[in-house]
Formats: sequence, C-alpha cells, structure tokens
Amino acid sequence: MKALVQSAYGGPDVMGLQDVDRPTPGPGEILIRVRAAGLNPVDFKTREGKLRLVQRYRLPIVMGNELAGVVEACGDRVKRFVPGDRVFARVAKERLGAFADFAAVDEAFVAEMPDDLDFTAAAGVPLAGLTALQALRDELKLKPGSRVFIPGGAGGVGTFAIPIAKWLGAQVTTTASPRGRALVERLGADCVIDYTIERFEERIGDMDGVFDLVGGETLVRAFGVVKPGRKVVSIAEMPEPQTALKDLGRGYGLAALFWLASFRLRRLARKHDAHYRFLFMHPSGAELAELARLIKDGVIEPVVDRVFRFAEIGEAFAYLEAGHAKGKVVVQMSEP
Repeated sequence: MKALVQSAYGGPDVMGLQDVDRPTPGPGEILIRVRAAGLNPVDFKTREGKLRLVQRYRLPIVMGNELAGVVEACGDRVKRFVPGDRVFARVAKERLGAFADFAAVDEAFVAEMPDDLDFTAAAGVPLAGLTALQALRDELKLKPGSRVFIPGGAGGVGTFAIPIAKWLGAQVTTTASPRGRALVERLGADCVIDYTIERFEERIGDMDGVFDLVGGETLVRAFGVVKPGRKVVSIAEMPEPQTALKDLGRGYGLAALFWLASFRLRRLARKHDAHYRFLFMHPSGAELAELARLIKDGVIEPVVDRVFRFAEIGEAFAYLEAGHAKGKVVVQMSEP
C-alpha cells in the first residue's frame, strides 16, 4: 500500500510516499481503508522533531494523526464495528499511521461517522474537535454564562472551539483577520477583535478562561485578561508538568523537564494570579461519538479550507505550514 513515511527529523525532504506492507489488525483493533486524512500542526512539528520530548518515535514511521474511512476487517475481540462501517478516528499518539491506504486503529479510538458527512469533512474532525472539547469542557469547565477568550478562532481548532463553547453556554470572544471575520461570526462568536489593528487586552478583561491557539506574544498578553484564579489553556506553547503526568502518563522525570521549560510562562501566570496549562489531547472514541452527535444536531459545522490529493500531500504540508488556512486542511486518500 502507499503511505507517507518519515525517515528522519527535519524538513519536508525527510518524508515521502513509499510502498509499505498493509498493517494487520491485532486483538481489539480494526483495519480501516482510509478515504481521507486531516493535517494538523502536530504533523509538521513531529516531522521537525519539536515534539521529541513529548513523543519520540522509532523511525521510519508512517505519519498522520486522524482519518476517516471504511472498516475493512476486524481483529479478535472487536465488538462495536463490522466491515463496511463508515468511521473516523484520532489514531494512537505513539503509533500514528493515518497517511496511508490502510490503518490499524484501536477500537476504543474509533466512532461511526455522522450519516450526512462526507469523508473529507469527517477526516478533519477528530484531533481538532477532541482538543477543543477537552480544553473547554474538561479543563476550563465552561458553563452557561462563562466568558471565554479564544484567540485564533478561524484556524482548525478554533472552528470547533467556538461552536463547542457556545454549546456549553459561554459567551465567546475571539481574534481574526478581516478575511476570517465572517467565518468566526457564522460559527457563533459574540465579539470579534481584528488582531491586525487592535490589541485584545485593550478591549477585554475579567474573562473566565482563555483557550490559546496562537502562542508566543498572544499567550503572554492573554494572562492579563482572565479573572484572578482562572486558567489559561494553550495548545501552542510549552508543555508543563501536568502535560507529562496527566496527558502523557509519564513519570516525574519528564515532568521535571517540563517544569523547567515552562518556568517563564508559569511565572507570568502567577504574576497575574492565573494558572497555565498546556493540553496534549487524548484519543477517545466515546468523545468522538459525542462530536458526531453534535454535528448531526447542527451544533458543529466542520470547516474544510482545502482538500489535496494524496499525491499532493507535500503541497498540503506547505500550505498548512504557511499558516493561512481557515478551517482544516484535508488529504483525500482514495475515491469513495
């Protein structure tokens, strides 16, 4: 089968399409014929080696974190799926494998696609959708009446975060360029700040939480807009000790490294009487099924910016890395 294989850490030249053996599903796994796969910043950060402290892979490895397709075969002990089911999944972090004609995925990470969703739209849901759900509901604990700030709302995660926050009952403020304003307003944002001409900290304050999708100077300034004692959750900056212990299930050695790496950010947070949390989401078929229901009910509208053919996956990476996508970038692996 064809697969995108990463052979070393570095730039685009360390990955390429190759012929590899089709995986065999083990006990509790299903073999999925991949129809489409979503691209995410974690894909090129993994390729560059920026996440080696978080997850070190034994190279070469088939790349890709999320997919949509059709169940081809089931391993022993699989109970919820049969061949022919239309499914989507965020694959195991330690295994990857979505950028391929076939992928073997643990049944626990898989959910049935919404009936009226096509494969390209479904492929962009798992990673970004689960990240937004876990950050807003589990970490920030949004509830009716909460006020949340989500900088970068027109990006892949942001297009899920805005409607999920609204579903939880929150009032949403986000940032966007003039090109992204119409999109975030359609998704339900209550207040949109044009980051090209305005500084958000001059417009807002006393937020109940921040879900940072941008990092850098945006995160630094975001600490000043939350109420005392509240939390700033980021997916764009430096991991902190809870990332190792809670998200990755690792020991105190990695937690100590993250303690040092995140010291500046945690000190800034304390200066503003805020809490800093870096979230590394976890795959969950049960939570993905929740997202499927929200899509079916019209709460979430998956937004796809561009679709590339599998042969064009290098171009898809370049487009994503340029940083201008509004919504998700998806690769169509094969025709339905």
